[in-house]
Amino acid sequence: MSSPAAPRLDIALLVLLAFLWGSSFTLIEVALDTVPPATIVAGRLTLAALVLMALVAIRRLPLPKTPRRWGALAGQGALQTALPFSLISWGQQHIDSGMASLLSTTPPLFVFLIGFVLLKEREAAGRKLLGVTLGFSGVLAIMGPAALASKDSQLAGQLAVVAASLCYGVSALNARRFADQPALITAACSMGFGALLMIPIALAVDAPLARAPDAKALAAIAALGLLSTALASVVFFRLVRTLGPLGVTTGSYMRAGFSILLGTWLLGEAVTPALAIGLMLIFLGVALVTGLLRPRRARSLRG
Repeated sequence: MSSPAAPRLDIALLVLLAFLWGSSFTLIEVALDTVPPATIVAGRLTLAALVLMALVAIRRLPLPKTPRRWGALAGQGALQTALPFSLISWGQQHIDSGMASLLSTTPPLFVFLIGFVLLKEREAAGRKLLGVTLGFSGVLAIMGPAALASKDSQLAGQLAVVAASLCYGVSALNARRFADQPALITAACSMGFGALLMIPIALAVDAPLARAPDAKALAAIAALGLLSTALASVVFFRLVRTLGPLGVTTGSYMRAGFSILLGTWLLGEAVTPALAIGLMLIFLGVALVTGLLRPRRARSLRG
């Protein structure tokens, strides 16, 4: 369960998570120049799993003991890592990273709709719906109508990224079942299962041993594995316990904002009024969904 008002540490971690995930689109774009999608996913998951398992061993954390829990972690690994990572990496072959980051803001919508319609979660529904709407409006303000009408975009690539967002939404809801164990255990086990799933697929589909990736691609995959996957997954599972599935997936709005900021910094793109307005809407939406900002009436009812 998430608290009514998220602690400042959780908000800081949510911003960090959004930055780590936002940078992944740029890193994937770099890696795709010389490395095929399945190999990128297998590489980042394998590196992340090795690092996280080493940390589990160093801290001597107890591993799950029941087959049922191991099966649940395998499912989480497929839902949160192997499947969505593959869909995004494949989709970015057909659409640019800006379009991918825009479409990847939809997990909060899926979480809200699934929670409201199927799980009957109606707590602060009006405030959260307003936050989701403001966040998505901010993304649209940043990207502008030209992004949605991009001639270079293909429907298959767009649908792949939206399908990945659905996976993220479902995995965030499913992650609540692991609230009784350390976030590091959940992250390490789910990454391990994701790697075990993707390694044979990459070997069969991409024949990576016969390829010669350049140094930039290898560095991008290393950054994806260590930062955008290993570190991000530990932060994610911690925030699922404190902010809840909807709260943590609102980071996808900030993720798109960071993608634009990285483009401004790395590519020299101008900071436009639309960018400033969009980012303000994004952060306002996140504050509403997480409970950092609540209407005065809601506060008085609690008193």
